[in-house]
Amino acid sequence: MARLLIISTHGSEDPTRAGLAFFMAKGAVEGGHKPELVLAGDAAVLARKPVADSVLPMGIPPLKELIQFAVENGAPVYT
Repeated sequence: MARLLIISTHGSEDPTRAGLAFFMAKGAVEGGHKPELVLAGDAAVLARKPVADSVLPMGIPPLKELIQFAVENGAPVYT
């Protein structure tokens, strides 16, 4: 099991890139690893629930579902 630090700098202006950090964290949890996420720069707005709920990445689940998965599985999210 590895500990991973995933850093995102993309916010709601680029929904797909904003979701990728949480999508990678989901894959890490499913693979038995312990990810932690850092929302830096423009990504910090994703910590606001109304913003996160409105982000719909292409080709991956909605951001609110990815965040819920991260929280339920104990992946810390830092802003």
